[in-house]
Amino acid sequence: MKRAAVIAIAAFLAGAAAVAVPHGMGVEQIALVVLAAGGLALAAALAVRLAMEERSQREIEEMRRQLVAAASHDLRTPLASLRLLVESIDDGVVDGETRDRYLGEIRTHVDVLSGLVDDLFELSRIEAGEISWTLRQVELRELIDDTVAAMRAPAEARGVKLAAELPSGNVVAEANAEKVQRVLFNLIQNAIRHTPADGTVTVRARSGHGGVEVEVADDGEGVPADDGERVFEPFYRGDAARSEDGAGLGLAISRAIVEAHGGRIWLEEGHPGTRVHFTLRRA
Repeated sequence: MKRAAVIAIAAFLAGAAAVAVPHGMGVEQIALVVLAAGGLALAAALAVRLAMEERSQREIEEMRRQLVAAASHDLRTPLASLRLLVESIDDGVVDGETRDRYLGEIRTHVDVLSGLVDDLFELSRIEAGEISWTLRQVELRELIDDTVAAMRAPAEARGVKLAAELPSGNVVAEANAEKVQRVLFNLIQNAIRHTPADGTVTVRARSGHGGVEVEVADDGEGVPADDGERVFEPFYRGDAARSEDGAGLGLAISRAIVEAHGGRIWLEEGHPGTRVHFTLRRA
């Protein structure tokens, strides 16, 4: 804002000096007035633009601080547990079965940290445009069937029914099958976590004139309307977006993957539940 104010004041003074001409102005003086008015308008536009740029920089800096704080929080918890477990083993206060159990818990925390770091690196690479994926024609019906089959056991463990409703015809997209399956895993897993026992998660796909659209719908608690966009932010801690055993990166990575494919992803209220849609280019 300071730069914007300086430019605006300087332009105003220059314009005022140009306008302050004697009464009975000639052609040259009129031209000066016109130029001064144009200068004032340009200065005002520059001031607005600079103000917007500075505001954008502040917002980016605030988002960076929030991201660092959230990442630190998610790293601190398993690190604190690891420290206690290692110190207990190192001090010799545990042995036998308890020591073996502590070692198992250490491996679990290491896996959590490793997964978090891997997700952060993947998200940063995608958003930086460092992508070397091979895009091919992908039959989404087969990919969705395989993904649903793989997720059926964890769904049943929570008492949730997982189903796929797919058209009889081909649904072919230009995509990287591995990355699209990562999106499906993330969305289905998130839906299962927020669906009560005896609830249902349904995956649908269809071809349209604008491309291919996939939907993952659940009849869980739903997401507040105000959180519709924020659920795709890294580490967002909204109740419905953040799982009890995840780092809050699944939806952010899903959005990055979909947008890298030239598609888009969005959320709708399901009445009840939530519906997440994403699109891909049709092959």
